[in-house]
Amino acid sequence: MRVRSGNIRSSQYSDPEKSIVTEQVDCAVIGAGVVGLAIARELAMAGREVVVLEAADAIGTHTSSRNSEVIHAGFYYQKGSLKAGLCVSGKWLLYDYCAGHGVPHSNIGKIVVAVTEDEIATLKSYVQKAEGNGVGDLRWLSREELRELEPEVECVAGFLSPSTGIVDSHALMLAYQGDAENNGAAVVFKSPVESGAVASGGIVLNVGGEEPMTIACKSVVNSAGLFAQDIARSIEGMPAQSIPPQYFAKAHYFTLSGKPPFRRLVYPVASNAHLGVHVTVDMAGQIRFGPDVSWVDSVDYSFDHSREPLFYEAIRKYYPGLKGGQLQPGYTGIRPKVSGPKEAAADFIISGPPDHGVGGLVNLFGIESPGLTASLAIAAHVRTLLAD
Repeated sequence: MRVRSGNIRSSQYSDPEKSIVTEQVDCAVIGAGVVGLAIARELAMAGREVVVLEAADAIGTHTSSRNSEVIHAGFYYQKGSLKAGLCVSGKWLLYDYCAGHGVPHSNIGKIVVAVTEDEIATLKSYVQKAEGNGVGDLRWLSREELRELEPEVECVAGFLSPSTGIVDSHALMLAYQGDAENNGAAVVFKSPVESGAVASGGIVLNVGGEEPMTIACKSVVNSAGLFAQDIARSIEGMPAQSIPPQYFAKAHYFTLSGKPPFRRLVYPVASNAHLGVHVTVDMAGQIRFGPDVSWVDSVDYSFDHSREPLFYEAIRKYYPGLKGGQLQPGYTGIRPKVSGPKEAAADFIISGPPDHGVGGLVNLFGIESPGLTASLAIAAHVRTLLAD
């Protein structure tokens, strides 16, 4: 593991039998996804000495690059939840950040629609949640207004969310990484954290890879996404009862061939805890449909082509003009969940020393949507936890 001088300090001891050097660092962030990079940026800009440990060979190889790339408004989440508060505040931070750093993004808005009369109650519940979360810009649309905004959408009711947008997630991560590194942080790839232990004055991490190393850290932020529970369980002295269950929800995305029929995002009402197969638009104007949801036991990004008929069925409920053969396989993603398939969607879990009793350690569990939207707000929250 190679890092720039000044980020990791060699200590006075090593294990000659294993050829493993022991180093010291102020703060290690585990995981170089969008949230981990935002946290590294925040801590580095606050004057902390930061090293980001990433098991893969690049940034954002999992959830951060396999999602809808939506900037969410913040009306799906329960009032008072971390998801609600961090999404709403993070949304405005993200828009400002993207504008100031040249990150491609667009505040294109979205419409949320009911395709049957009995779904209107769910639409109304979103508006109520929005008001409770401080999202006051939703606008009910008449059927004529809906048809004018999106002529191809068939529905009985809907509203416009003007503060919803899209962002180039990879460009955003590169910007976060650049800010972190410009403030002295180091991002180190192919450096999987294999185990650790709570020690006097901090946490010791055992890092594998081509150049194994033991790092003594004053602070550790576990932002390993899909593998956050695995990391937490590997740290000796971390209370097991403070580690939530671990579930994987797999999502498929299909792209649309032909001329784009939509100008903005289109979401049907949610089915249980799942937001449904919706319309997203990327920065190149490509239309994507997804995600669906299936529960898997491990991280597997293979594409199940047999799900295509289910997509046609779901999409045609609000876009009856979809023709056979227009859907093309896109990609898959997996969301880190702390609630199972028969449970209500859970809140983010951002667990600091007061929660688990381990000084200098912050664990982030279940950081799925709206994690990208909330990334800057999450980073500020983590900095506060470590400052207490």
